[in-house]
Amino acid sequence: MASNRSPVNLACVLMFLLFGMQLSYGDVSYSFPEEIKPGSVIGNIAKDLGLQVSRLGPRRARLFLGGNQMRYCEIKADTGQLVVADRIDREELCGTKVSCILKSELILEDPLESHLISLQIQDVNDNSPDFVKDTFKLEISESASKGSRYRINAARDADIGQNAVQNYILQKNDYFTLNILTNSVGTKYSELVLNKELDREDKGEVSLLLTAVDGGNPQRSGTAVIQIAVLDANDNAPVFTQAVYEASLPENSPLDTVVVTVSATDADEGENGKVTYEFSGISDDARKIFALNEDTGEIMIARNVDYEAKSKFEILIEGKDGYGLSTETKVVIDVTDVNDNPPVIHINSLTNPIPESVSPGTEVGIIHVQDADSGNNRQVHCSIHHGIPFKLIQSIKNYYSLVTTGHLDRELVSDYNITITATDEGSPPLSSSKTVQLSVADINDNPPVFGEQSYSAYVTENNKPGSTLCSITAQDPDWRQNGTVIYSLLPGEVNGAPASSYLSVNGDTGVIHAMRSFDYEQFRSFKVQVMARDNGSPPLSSNVTVNVFISDVNDNSPQILYPTTEGSSFMTELVPKAAHGGSLVSKVIAVDADSGQNAWLSYHIVKSTDPGLFSIGLHSGEIRTQRDISESDNMKQNLIVAVKDNGQPSLSATCSMYLLISDNLAEVPELKDISFNEKNSKLTSYLIIALVSVSTFFLTFIIIILGVRFCRRRKPRLLFDGAVAIPSAYLPPNYADVDGTGTLRSTYNYDAYLTTGSRTSDFKFVSSYNDTTLPADQTLKKSPSDFADTFGELDECTQV
Repeated sequence: MASNRSPVNLACVLMFLLFGMQLSYGDVSYSFPEEIKPGSVIGNIAKDLGLQVSRLGPRRARLFLGGNQMRYCEIKADTGQLVVADRIDREELCGTKVSCILKSELILEDPLESHLISLQIQDVNDNSPDFVKDTFKLEISESASKGSRYRINAARDADIGQNAVQNYILQKNDYFTLNILTNSVGTKYSELVLNKELDREDKGEVSLLLTAVDGGNPQRSGTAVIQIAVLDANDNAPVFTQAVYEASLPENSPLDTVVVTVSATDADEGENGKVTYEFSGISDDARKIFALNEDTGEIMIARNVDYEAKSKFEILIEGKDGYGLSTETKVVIDVTDVNDNPPVIHINSLTNPIPESVSPGTEVGIIHVQDADSGNNRQVHCSIHHGIPFKLIQSIKNYYSLVTTGHLDRELVSDYNITITATDEGSPPLSSSKTVQLSVADINDNPPVFGEQSYSAYVTENNKPGSTLCSITAQDPDWRQNGTVIYSLLPGEVNGAPASSYLSVNGDTGVIHAMRSFDYEQFRSFKVQVMARDNGSPPLSSNVTVNVFISDVNDNSPQILYPTTEGSSFMTELVPKAAHGGSLVSKVIAVDADSGQNAWLSYHIVKSTDPGLFSIGLHSGEIRTQRDISESDNMKQNLIVAVKDNGQPSLSATCSMYLLISDNLAEVPELKDISFNEKNSKLTSYLIIALVSVSTFFLTFIIIILGVRFCRRRKPRLLFDGAVAIPSAYLPPNYADVDGTGTLRSTYNYDAYLTTGSRTSDFKFVSSYNDTTLPADQTLKKSPSDFADTFGELDECTQV
């Protein structure tokens, strides 16, 4: 409070505070003069209410003046002092009211708390007396008798009490003295008293200066000029029908509505009895709103009337006759409230965004509603739309808490538009709405989810290292870093090697690349585990299986297993001279490490000694005679066979097949002069050795066959290696799973029988046998020296 307050005022304030403290627990009252400087301390509200100063800031302490938008006072959160925030004019706030009290509320949060604060504004002498007009004109008949009285309109002072008009002072003159009176409403006015009769011929006009002074300290004054015109007799003043006129006016009434009509009569006749009306005491606000018909006395509305701006008007009306006699009446107009103000919604505090992990019942905001109307028109109810996980709970007076009613999930709904509707109880009721947008803050509660349960990647063998195999994608519905997915390859082994040596995955895109070139013949498929991890805290992850399937490429040429060219030996087939057309002579056995159509083999005779004698099965590799053997046929037959696969492009291999048309091995030396490749001249020395060796070997072989025949008591047979069963040692490991390709599965055995009654060994071509007929190691083999003179150099098998 101001330090220069009078003891009387201090005592009044003290009594008012004590009285207010007894009325309501926690409520306080302060009294201070108007027009004190902004920043002046009114009192320590924290101390008076027993509040902790340190908690004022965290509890968001603030003042609300009911129905008033001006910020007159504020509270300092650091000291708890109540200070003046803006200029306070008692006359503007309360007009002529004796008591001027502002009601305000102190609001604190966490917990929500309210205290009523009463602010009594004391009047100071800041307004000077003011006459309605600067000049008063009076017309006084010269016949007026001594002691005649002439009323002068009172001066108005916006201040009250002792600061209002207390006295009038008239300029010293020869004709008039001043009489000070008080009317029925307590307003002091003055009368001119004729102290000396007027003489129009002596002086037709008298001018006087009238001064009105108040009782303030320092004293203030206002002046007006009284101009008196001396006329003939007019001895009756107008008389109003009522001393006070009262009227009730609903706010927002149409313009030009007649509020009240004042009426005065004058006993005089003619011009002396004609009464006109004018405002003699009216505030600036009322002058803007009301208009007066000076002939009829009707008071009409000139501008819209607002109950919330001002609810009561007091107007003084003067009735004056044609020659200056006048009288005055008072008009009191009460403005009644109409429900013309919708409720106003204030968002006092709001938590935004809200974590999606908040539990139901969490307070996220405080709503305050106000209505400027009065009575039932001011009673307000607040609600929000259904279907959202929020509700309003009324706490104190017009304060509501916005709380959650269910669990929030940002991935389902990330933003809520909450429309708050406030409705008053007027007739008809008015309502207003305000939309609050609340965002749900994300937490890392969703792991990445792959689009597929597993992924399959297909790649052809011999791929380039670094080539792209496939792309995997995982989605995470969380936001920002919680939804950022990082891919990585989980540790594992493929064929005994780390999975990372076979594949790599792009951590950002999920694209899987090959780290090496794959070989279909080594392995055809493998699987790895890929992890998708988000960037949340803590991170969440999920795994998926990626199956890699390697498709075959025709990168392996056919491999001929029989006839073999390994080592220094070669194999020869003996064909009986009595073989008929279509007889099976031998078989070329080949395999292909590829698969599918890349391993479908076909056999072709690309060169032969006698092109029309032998044919080969396109897909079986069986060599058969096309016609019967004749004596004119060359004894030594050489076939060059090409084996092709069905790949694109096709790969092939070739081999040489050596056939002897003979029924008796004894005939072989007789062929020493036959040269197949026309190079026998170089091998003459070897033919003699070969013939001797063959003869010796043949005789030994005959003895073995006879022994076997005797032991088993069955017909002896001489075995040759024409398309015999191939031992397992011939097969590479990677051919173990070949099925239906080449001619590996079709193995044939050929028996040669000795003829009886013959001096030399004769051969007879018989049918083929299965694998159980002939052991694989019973193939007749000869060294190159045995048949060097006969066959010449061996042709090597070629793979393309």
